[in-house]
Amino acid sequence: MAPLTFTPPLLNSANPWCTTLEQLQELYDSPHTGAITTRTSLLGGFPHDPEHHQFAFFSPTSHAASPPNLDQGGSPDDTGSLNTLGYSPINLEGYLGFVETISQGLPSKSATAGEHFKPIIVSVTGSAEDVVACYKLITSCQREVRMVLAMEINLSCPNIPSKPPPAYDSSSLFTYLKALKAEIQRQIEVDGTSAHPHTGHMHVPIGIKTPPYTYQDQYNGLIDALKSSALAEPEHLPCPVTFITSCNTLGSSLLLTPQLEKSSDGRSHEVYHRALESTTGTGIGGLAGAPLHPLALGNVYTIKGLLFQHKELEHIQIIGVGGVADVAGYKRMRAVGAAAVGVGTALGRKGVKIFEDIGKGLQ
Repeated sequence: MAPLTFTPPLLNSANPWCTTLEQLQELYDSPHTGAITTRTSLLGGFPHDPEHHQFAFFSPTSHAASPPNLDQGGSPDDTGSLNTLGYSPINLEGYLGFVETISQGLPSKSATAGEHFKPIIVSVTGSAEDVVACYKLITSCQREVRMVLAMEINLSCPNIPSKPPPAYDSSSLFTYLKALKAEIQRQIEVDGTSAHPHTGHMHVPIGIKTPPYTYQDQYNGLIDALKSSALAEPEHLPCPVTFITSCNTLGSSLLLTPQLEKSSDGRSHEVYHRALESTTGTGIGGLAGAPLHPLALGNVYTIKGLLFQHKELEHIQIIGVGGVADVAGYKRMRAVGAAAVGVGTALGRKGVKIFEDIGKGLQ
């Protein structure tokens, strides 16, 4: 399977600021992105409720936070973010419609002979059966569009009650990979092995978005699932994973902000309140931005080192995500082995201009 090509190796991660067609088109039109990612979608959409699904930016030093759900909110010191979001309210077919619209706006072939159109990574989730259905739909869409499509399976969201992230469990992860490998074989049998005329790829590349791992057994579980998928039937096909996006937000995080309240005697005193609401009523959610950066670097470095220990896995690229907000963060991610670097919180804070800022810093 040919690797994805990112020129430049900079893109957005799946996040709230790549939800709409307008947001995706702006990201795609930027000369400073080498690919774009859609917000994570389900086959049937997600019941988004702004009263419970929220995000805020905050200062890692003071913990002062912006108002909930305010794009480009907060002060320059608000380099962290917390969210209690789920997935996109727009379903997968909606996003594939956006992809087709973006493709239709590309320059004509005669004017761009040999030009490489930046890939679009379609982020999805659901059960293993649902993800296979997503893959079929994305494969069908690939036949109609001119850029390379890839599917990223988000198996790491910490904000879905009673549904722990599958990528923390080796056997659950293997279930997804085995089902996708069988689907790839089915497609080969039905469609043959010829490459797509527009993209040159044999099939739509598959990636997984992993959660932050914090101890060695979790890394071992990831590698075991990937190795097992390489050995699963049909054995002549390799591990179906082409790339790993590392890492998602860190769950079980809580942001408390102080407020002045008057007691019965008229005196004012500080009381701490949760900054966000959530479906669980606790305000606990996923931590991202600058506070996550060292852990994200450690995840990319460790996963890259483990992949290189196994010949059947050394082809897997890593998209490094977590706390990259400037050219120095970009360079750190590249230094630990990221083939490309994703930006999330900083996109929400600064808009698409963040990619221009990073790109200029590399000149």
